[in-house]
Amino acid sequence: MKRIAIIINAYSRLPHSLNQSARLKEEFAKLGAAADVIKNGQAAARIENGNVAAALAGYDACVYLDKDKYLSAMLEKAGMRLFDRHAAVEACDDKMTTFIALAGHGIPVPDTLPAPLCYDADAAPSAALLDAAERAFGYPMIVKESYGSLGRGVYRAVDRKQLEELEEKLKLLPHLFQRYISESAGRDLRVITIGGRCVAAMERRNEGDFRSNIELGGKGTPASIPDEAKRVCEKAAELLGLDYCGTDILLSKDGPLLCEVNSNAFFGGIESVTGVNIAKKYAQHVLCAID
Repeated sequence: MKRIAIIINAYSRLPHSLNQSARLKEEFAKLGAAADVIKNGQAAARIENGNVAAALAGYDACVYLDKDKYLSAMLEKAGMRLFDRHAAVEACDDKMTTFIALAGHGIPVPDTLPAPLCYDADAAPSAALLDAAERAFGYPMIVKESYGSLGRGVYRAVDRKQLEELEEKLKLLPHLFQRYISESAGRDLRVITIGGRCVAAMERRNEGDFRSNIELGGKGTPASIPDEAKRVCEKAAELLGLDYCGTDILLSKDGPLLCEVNSNAFFGGIESVTGVNIAKKYAQHVLCAID
């Protein structure tokens, strides 16, 4: 019998997160595999005598549902097969890193400008930087923290005053500026890709916010995947080395644009909306990959 470790965040109490691990454990059991849900922080790995010592002996693989880059790196160095792999999770966790990795490979994304890092809390926001962002994107403009999920850390500046306020707020954090896709405001496609193939999609609409996230009030409906969006999602998963991901696609007047790639995308919402058993498909992929 195969044994699978499912690593979750040490502190998360989000229902979506707890459902994710519970559903996977359930589907692994139906497929004849034993899965244990393990919280990060239980000394799963450490550096001992100059080497990585991992405390997950006896497991054939690990479904890694956290974003802690230290534990994922150590588990892989100790020989554990992770789903998703350390490099893939790390690349998706930082949105600017995601765009850099995809650049030059025919993946359409909104025009993006990274903000330089600031280490001085008393420094004034760079007028030259904001001038450059204005010239490139105009208003409204998206200002986005490089790290974040569930729609948090994504802002819309409608004029120079708001832009300056946001830059003051975010200057000590990695962040970026991006062209606002007005025709996709409050609307996008969430596409789940497993093993390099798109398996389900829903359209998300939020009438009260420019962000479509269900966690912020958006509503999901089943959706077909346009051919170009399918190509973008599958190519992005290949380039980033992802076994599983949820890709957010903006619906621009010029075609689909990749907004974000989420290595640990919650699937409870899309399962309930589409009726597709995402947990089963992911469990099947894991077991097939390690067989």
